[in-house]
Amino acid sequence: MMLSASPSIIVRSSLEEMLDSLRRKDEEEKPKDLPPALPARPTSRGRLPPARRSLPNNFKVGGNDGVLECLASGKEEMKKEETKRKENDWGVKRNAFASKKMKKEQNVESPYVGSPEESKIDLKKGAATPPSASLATIRESELDDNVGYFLKKKLRVWCWLPSGQWELGMIQSTVGEDALISLSNGNVVKVSRAELLPANPNILEAVDDLVQLSYLNEPSAVHNLQCRYSKDMIYSKAGPVLIAVNPFKDVQIYGDDFVNAYWQKTSDRPHVYAIADTAYNEMMRDEANQSIIISGESGAGKTETAKLAMQYLAALSGNRLGIEQGILKTNFILEAFGNAKTSRNDNSSRFGKLIEIQFSALGKICGAKIQTFLLEKSRVVQLAKGERSYNIFYQLCAGAPMNLRERLNLRMASEYKYLNQSDCLTLDGVSDAQQFRMLTEALDVVQICKEEQEHAFTMLAAVLWLGNIAFQVTDKDNKVEVLADEALANAAQLIGCSNEELILSLSTCKIQVGKDTMAKRLTLQQAIAARDSLAKFIYASLFDWLLEQLNKSLEVGKHYNGRSISILDFYGFESFQKNSFEQLCINYANERLLQHFNRHLLKLEQEDYELDGIDWTKVDFEDNQECLNLFEKKPFGLISLLDEESNLPKASDLTFLNKLKQHSSSNTRFKGERGSAFSINHYAGEVQYEITGFLEKNRDSLHSESIQLLSSCSNKFLQLLASKMLNESKKSATASCQMGSFDFPRQRVCAHFKDQLFKLMQQLERTSPHFIHCIKPNSKKVPGMFEMNTVSQQLRCSGVLEAVRISRAGYPTRMKHQEFAERYAFLLPKSIVAQDPLSASIAVLQQFNVQPEMYQIGYTKVYLRTGQIDKLECRRKQVLQGILGLQKHFRGYQARRHFHEHKKEVTISQSHVCGENTRKNNIMIRWCTASAPETLEERQAVIFLQSVIRGFLVRRHLNGACNLKKLDPETLKSNQKSGRKVSEVKGLHRELVNMLPSSVPELQQRVVRLEETLEQKEEENTALREQLLQFETRWSEYESKMKSMEELWQKQMASLQMSLAAARKSLGVDGSIGQTGRIDAATSPRYYDSEDATSMGSRTPGASTPLKLSNSVRDIGVGRDTNGTLCAVSNLMKEFEQQRQTFDDDARALVQIKAGQSASNMNSDDELRKLRIRFESWKKEYKIRLRDTKAKLHKLGNLESEKSRRKWWGGKVNARAS
Repeated sequence: MMLSASPSIIVRSSLEEMLDSLRRKDEEEKPKDLPPALPARPTSRGRLPPARRSLPNNFKVGGNDGVLECLASGKEEMKKEETKRKENDWGVKRNAFASKKMKKEQNVESPYVGSPEESKIDLKKGAATPPSASLATIRESELDDNVGYFLKKKLRVWCWLPSGQWELGMIQSTVGEDALISLSNGNVVKVSRAELLPANPNILEAVDDLVQLSYLNEPSAVHNLQCRYSKDMIYSKAGPVLIAVNPFKDVQIYGDDFVNAYWQKTSDRPHVYAIADTAYNEMMRDEANQSIIISGESGAGKTETAKLAMQYLAALSGNRLGIEQGILKTNFILEAFGNAKTSRNDNSSRFGKLIEIQFSALGKICGAKIQTFLLEKSRVVQLAKGERSYNIFYQLCAGAPMNLRERLNLRMASEYKYLNQSDCLTLDGVSDAQQFRMLTEALDVVQICKEEQEHAFTMLAAVLWLGNIAFQVTDKDNKVEVLADEALANAAQLIGCSNEELILSLSTCKIQVGKDTMAKRLTLQQAIAARDSLAKFIYASLFDWLLEQLNKSLEVGKHYNGRSISILDFYGFESFQKNSFEQLCINYANERLLQHFNRHLLKLEQEDYELDGIDWTKVDFEDNQECLNLFEKKPFGLISLLDEESNLPKASDLTFLNKLKQHSSSNTRFKGERGSAFSINHYAGEVQYEITGFLEKNRDSLHSESIQLLSSCSNKFLQLLASKMLNESKKSATASCQMGSFDFPRQRVCAHFKDQLFKLMQQLERTSPHFIHCIKPNSKKVPGMFEMNTVSQQLRCSGVLEAVRISRAGYPTRMKHQEFAERYAFLLPKSIVAQDPLSASIAVLQQFNVQPEMYQIGYTKVYLRTGQIDKLECRRKQVLQGILGLQKHFRGYQARRHFHEHKKEVTISQSHVCGENTRKNNIMIRWCTASAPETLEERQAVIFLQSVIRGFLVRRHLNGACNLKKLDPETLKSNQKSGRKVSEVKGLHRELVNMLPSSVPELQQRVVRLEETLEQKEEENTALREQLLQFETRWSEYESKMKSMEELWQKQMASLQMSLAAARKSLGVDGSIGQTGRIDAATSPRYYDSEDATSMGSRTPGASTPLKLSNSVRDIGVGRDTNGTLCAVSNLMKEFEQQRQTFDDDARALVQIKAGQSASNMNSDDELRKLRIRFESWKKEYKIRLRDTKAKLHKLGNLESEKSRRKWWGGKVNARAS
């Protein structure tokens, strides 16, 4: 029910009472001796709609339905008052946002079609603010107050030096408008008061969030980032933006432990994981799509930051071996085919990509979709010094296996002209061969089969060989012909055509004159352009095919419910010594992304405050809309003019430049240079572009001969690419005899790129954005170096400081009154009755003592400062947990009560059923007991009949018919007697039958026991049989072993006998004891080896081992030794004969064991072992004694030889003397 609008009825709501109290508070005087306000913190009083914005007279608070009712007159008054206020603000405020009212630019395209904010976009003219003019963003009065306060207190300040840097110093004294500053290095400088900025106290150094700084200015923000960077804290917050400074080294702040810390909310430090976690939680909570937009210059680390965000989302999903692993591997694949080394970055992305990760209702990753933008195709055929082409070329040349190299005729990278023209083939610390192996593994993960991988590698090799094709000028008109060399043959083979077909497509073109078609030879420049166009087309088509395969592998599953997180990794802003068409497109894309950043963090938020009646002082920022107009305005914008000139056959780069200068001279962001160049003042600085090649690159033409070549080749992959091209461009331009007549028509690159950007912006507009700005700390890519000027330039161009100012003074949390009341009104006590959402919202804020400066109440929403919503959420969570606890206990009590009731009922039912079953069983037992006697009598009668029949059958079997005829009378009498006996037996049987009922159970038990015993005996017999077989097997083995041992012993004995016989023969003394002479050559010293003599198989049975003896004449002493040695040898021989006989007897005894002896009592194995041990011990001892005897014999031989030598030398000396 709505409240009446009659003026006679006065209704005072809590809102009106609060308004009165706030108006009274405004009338009170404020203390005048306080320090001045902070420069970036507007004096927002944080109230309900303020006094200077009084509510209309007819504004009433709704009743039960909770709807705000404003009469038509009230609305008109509000609109008039708001319009007057805006006009006053625009006319009074200096350097404020939208300080100049400008008419909306006509014919300016915008991706935000239909959005009401676009009608209010105002522009701020002028170039980017230079470092020395950074104070212009702070209101002049506030700046003067703050600097004056610091001069009076002699605090620390930042001063701008003539060298172009900010330095921290202490104020020593002031002289008029100048001040003497003592710098940190001890120098004292004199600077103007206008070149000073307040510095923060030491306690605020290295804070996590720039919002926490007392004085937010450029040098303070850069100094804070430098302090954190020196401690390897590369992440910092800047309000809603995460700042990531590239460390150029590995920092140990990643991995599963950090993932768990941010997932479980145990860490709140700035991190890319925190941004990804926030996006994930908002997606699950609000059921709204999210986006993570990563910006920054080339080399600032955007690609790595995007990979880290995806790793975190994949870790949250849980399954790292499924679709999550495939998403992570796509990064590596796209880096191989789309990244290259530039002068500013060793792994620069030469394309833009948007990865949309799709989630199920449970928050699990169920698919992904990848979009790419503007691949830099010119890098395939043209490189600057010190740069590289795409990484895949070098990886293929370095890491391809030998069989693949042979099939593709691959060479080293230094042999290809497309790669060696820049004199840079390798990267420090990077193994291209290892990268290629990782690439093939990644392709396997995303389910690209080996056959398709080889097709892709074939196309890459074809591109490389195309670059090696050379041309030769044949006449004065600069006409050329293709050199038939190895490059031509290999390229034709890989493409799948003949050499002649490839030569015709590269050196000639067909032109149509009337109805006739003529072949025209190309000049050298045209032939090179045709070759390079074919190479670029093949590589770009391969890249598109690869992207299509990746999307097929990552296509969404059936559990997708529309939730997604998009991660945008786009080009960084580029400014080289020589900038061309590619840099123009890249920088235009960065301008459009900056506009999106400004739109969400600066424009829309401030406009939302205005429209909802919030007391707000606008924050000034640099708007780049004028630069976008330079590109997009129709019909004389840069893109429109470039597209128009590209369609004219006689147009050139110079005609395009002249038109651009003519129509863009009024734009302050454009500057026409002398010669073939022009400059554009981008948000990140002024960039000069060389116009050479603009039209050709924008046309991206492909000769019709090349299309025909690809469509007729045997390579199915290239046929597919050519068919797609023909389907896209069926309508060809009218042919003429001009050069452009044989170009295959395609959509212009720049116009197509603009369409892609517009679609991208529309897609991002449907998501909740999260911004990450990457910063490059130095231009040398060295870890630990922090260049303040470089970082200041990036901060100034990104708009981060303005976002921080808005975040400090703004209200990041905003909710509609209805949503706020529905979420938190149940926390109010019953005594507070709120009839509408607005009253309920105000009552909640008052109930929980939220300070007035921490919130504002708008016409439609509640606005809260940072941190306030967390307090309400914590209280709500506590109350809900308490409610859930009560519900849990109450439901538990109810469940237990119902359980006991059901249990009692079930017990009663069971008792009735059991009683019924027991009664039925008793009746059955009684019936069986009553019928038992009759059953027993019948059983006894049956048994009696069976016994009689069986007896009859047995008797008939024993007494045949033949025996019955031969019976004698005595036998007959005996039969009669036996008949009487039978009758007696029958009578006895009847008595036994009567006794049978008592003995039947016992007999049955005995039968059972006998059966068990019989089974046991059978088992024992079976075991005994098996044991017997085992013993027989073992006995046969023993017999074979004993026979082999007997043979071994016989051989060893024979060897010993031969050795001893040889020794005895050598020691035999013949009749020539006194004979002198030399030692016979046949008895030359040889060493006797007892080991060889006794070893098995080392000597043949008939071999002899002679001992070393001397045949010289022995003296008496030697004779005695010789006799003793001969006695020892004789004893050894005797002992050998005795032991041989003993061992033969023992072995023969073992062999002759009787076979009938019980196997269980045999111990032949032990006996055999003992015999072997005895033999080994005796053999060892015998060897020792034999070795000693050999030593003695050797000694005697040496003595005899020495004596003979002395006699011989004595004879020689005597002969000479005589």
